[in-house]
Amino acid sequence: MKAGAADYILKDHLTRLPEAIRRALLEQRLRVEREQAVAALRESEAQYRSLFESTPYPMWVFDLETHRVLAVNGAAITHYGYSREEFLALRIEDLRPAEDIPALHRHLATMPADYHAAGIWRHRKKDGTLIEVETSGHGITFAGRRAEQVVINDVTERKRLEEQFRQAQKMEAVGRLAAGVAHDFNNLLTAILGTTDLMLEDLPTDDPDREGLLDIRSASERAAVLTRQLLTFSRQQVVSPQVLRLNDLVLELEKLLRRLLGEDVAIRVAVAPDCGGVKADPGQLEQVIVNLAVNARDAMPNGGRLTLETRNVDLDADYPTDRVTIPAGRYVMLAVTDTGTGMDAPTKARIFEPFFTTKPVGKGTGLGLATVYGAVKQSGGFIWLYSEVGQGTSFKIYLPRVDAGEAQAAAEEAAVLLDGAETVLVAEDEDAVRQIIEKALQARGYRVMVARDGSEALALAGRHPGQIDLLVTDVVMPDMNGRELSQRLTHGRPTMKTLYLSGYTDDAILHHGVLEEGVAFLQKPFSLGALARKVRDVIEARL
Repeated sequence: MKAGAADYILKDHLTRLPEAIRRALLEQRLRVEREQAVAALRESEAQYRSLFESTPYPMWVFDLETHRVLAVNGAAITHYGYSREEFLALRIEDLRPAEDIPALHRHLATMPADYHAAGIWRHRKKDGTLIEVETSGHGITFAGRRAEQVVINDVTERKRLEEQFRQAQKMEAVGRLAAGVAHDFNNLLTAILGTTDLMLEDLPTDDPDREGLLDIRSASERAAVLTRQLLTFSRQQVVSPQVLRLNDLVLELEKLLRRLLGEDVAIRVAVAPDCGGVKADPGQLEQVIVNLAVNARDAMPNGGRLTLETRNVDLDADYPTDRVTIPAGRYVMLAVTDTGTGMDAPTKARIFEPFFTTKPVGKGTGLGLATVYGAVKQSGGFIWLYSEVGQGTSFKIYLPRVDAGEAQAAAEEAAVLLDGAETVLVAEDEDAVRQIIEKALQARGYRVMVARDGSEALALAGRHPGQIDLLVTDVVMPDMNGRELSQRLTHGRPTMKTLYLSGYTDDAILHHGVLEEGVAFLQKPFSLGALARKVRDVIEARL
């Protein structure tokens, strides 16, 4: 037997031989089957462990009585930031925010034995970050204990995108509303601005009434900024880049910003006198400055200092930032710096995302800085952010600097004589706006014919024997839009030029957000100075 025999039989007991053989064969078969079963079990365990460890989804097993984690895979260790030893010392309550633990206990207390859990829960990583996860699980026996195996799918990003989509739908509705009311609203603002300008022209510079009129003008300009912001969200703002001096824009906005930010915020403006020109849409740059100033004000609830600074910057080599590398080149830099609360790293990483806001619900759309970022990029520029918690924040905007000759030419163009003697046909359905345009152009020496719609404009042109140099027309009118009116008039008067006006835009005027080549457009509301410059530019074909 010691030699490994299954049995032995004495020669005088051979009658036991058949039974011994049968028993030996049975034991051999059972031994083989047992070894095969053990091998299969080991293979199954290896396959399960391989699947458990290799899946990209975090998984763990926890004891249903003690809630201790019994096993955890590598994906969970990586995703949650714990070591394996730390994870195995946790209870599942340790992975939840404190306010969610009562709901977890209720869930576990009512969970059937064969329950396959599925739902959205909040989990907390080791570093304190809260994530939203989709869980699914089923009951198992693990090391002789009743346990639950859980599979985790992190849906934080998906939920964020879903929320952004819902916000986008809301803003799309706001955009449609803005586009619908902008025409009438901007007509009113145009009338207010125009009337104010006419009254200011008639008043001596020392007249005490000028201060009140300037206040009216300032309030109207602030309303115009709000309208432009709404039109930006609805993608219906016309963008018309031109060479301009950033210093002039900052200085013009200084008074508006002082009123907008209030007495608690001290404003310091430091513009370098040698600052070059930039090519950008002035309305967009105004919006950028105002948005950054408002953001700074909100970061200084108890007051503080806001500094606006401009200077020329020459980068000899590419300059890397957190978001993008600024190529080497010649720039005009605008810095907007506050002494507010500052931002932590997670906030800085998302600050330019649409709909991201640190303000309470209903206190902010999360679109102000996203609009800033988009406007700067559309102008060919770059934006750099530096912030420290408790110290403040500085936004630096780098816009390509135009040649001195081009900037000088732009300045000379702005200073050209804006008077004229040409014949202008005005088609505008809003009475107040039409009257303002008529008075303003007549004061500049133009011969002006006015019509309240397209049909009346066609009739006036048909009766006019001489040349019509310029058609100034609203885009949207009751019986005929401005584009159709222009086409019908230029058919018989090919040298006549057209300047479009509108509080919102028409698809024929836009080409991916930029004016189509050859189309002159003036966005309402506008000042009389802007109208005079645009009329002169169109007539002299400087556009």
